[in-house]
Amino acid sequence: MSEAVTPTPTQPGALAFHPKPVTSIEQTGLGILWLQDLTLKTLYYTGVMTGFALSEALCLPFSGVTDQILLELKKEKYVEVRSSQQMGVGEGAFIYAITEAGSGRAKDAIDRCQYVGPAPVTIKEYVETCKKQTRGHFSVTNRVMRQILSHLVLPEKTFQKVGPAVNSGLPIFLYGPSGNGKTSIARAIGKLVTEQEIYIPHAIFVEGQVILVYDSVNHQRVNSEEQKTSTGPSLAAMRRDTRWVRIKRPFVVVGGELTLDGLDLVFDDTNKYYEAPFQIKANGGILLIDDFGRQMVHPRDLLNRWIVPLENHIDYLTLHTGKKIEVPFDVMVMFSTNLPPSELVDEAFLRRLRHKIEIGNPTFDEFREIFKRSAISMGVGYSDDGLAYLLKEWYLKQKRNLRGSHPSELCSQILDIAHYLGIQPAMTVDLLERAAQSYFVNLS
Repeated sequence: MSEAVTPTPTQPGALAFHPKPVTSIEQTGLGILWLQDLTLKTLYYTGVMTGFALSEALCLPFSGVTDQILLELKKEKYVEVRSSQQMGVGEGAFIYAITEAGSGRAKDAIDRCQYVGPAPVTIKEYVETCKKQTRGHFSVTNRVMRQILSHLVLPEKTFQKVGPAVNSGLPIFLYGPSGNGKTSIARAIGKLVTEQEIYIPHAIFVEGQVILVYDSVNHQRVNSEEQKTSTGPSLAAMRRDTRWVRIKRPFVVVGGELTLDGLDLVFDDTNKYYEAPFQIKANGGILLIDDFGRQMVHPRDLLNRWIVPLENHIDYLTLHTGKKIEVPFDVMVMFSTNLPPSELVDEAFLRRLRHKIEIGNPTFDEFREIFKRSAISMGVGYSDDGLAYLLKEWYLKQKRNLRGSHPSELCSQILDIAHYLGIQPAMTVDLLERAAQSYFVNLS
């Protein structure tokens, strides 16, 4: 889609931040002793490495940074040069190994923190970068929203609520019976957001602690030309600080596994570093809380946890030492639930959620359109007569509610049955009857 978003001054259409390459240890914002420990832990776990390989593992340039770290470690006899590769040029091609004394220091460092990986960025730099890459407010038009939601059959009244809600950038509360497209709507909005790209750090350094941010499950990395070569990093990689990862704006989904603890820093007692909470991973994008109300914690407690971040765009996280740190909260939060709002939240909190959109059951005409689209896309022969039979026998007579998800699921049943019988899948009375008997369960 070429007309996805009209950028605003606070939401750039192009990258608003490009991490400049560091050229010295001072520019990393990290202490030399801490970087030495990280280097020794990397060598301890990996064994021998070339200078270029070590530089790549640390996501720090060799010249001016990694070479200076190795120089000090060689002086202290914590590392030694074993040999140089014939194909390489310069000290970056030398093969480095950890000494016995280096192993001892590495073990001490591992006892304090087992983190090994790209060097983190400072919390100060992370906060400044979040401000530069703020998602701001979207400016989507009616035409764009119709493109984005074209795969869904929605009442016009519902459709006209979605666009303004997206443009506001404020929290959105989607509610209604299950199976009618709440999650599909949220994911369509998420697709709109993820058309843009931002940079996030592999990890953050704060108060001597490491917080992992980049998550390959929740973050979609943008692979560019920054692939390494046989003799070291590519020229493109050398043109930026590779401690930062280029990703699509995040769309993070959490469901019943969400707890209050999951919204704060999670300290790993074994590895002695932190995992960033969901809202940090979603910074600059969307956090969808799916199946809201199905969590182990009371929904009011979860919502109360969001009040300050939603109003002030700042969140406060707690280190295991008790120290609180302030971080940006640049997230569009979307709640999706099939429970009545009155069972989840009080009126006071609902007032804070300006955009509340009910996704109800489809009408008969909408159900027919959904069924027709599903049948055609899945290769099932569509029939109005067959649908009329299904509605009469399995909905009207049994007082069953229509659901937007039923057509595709019933078509899947027809495909399975037809394949087993060796016949063409179609909406015949026989196949519909078999599919309905297999799919529906009488809960009364």
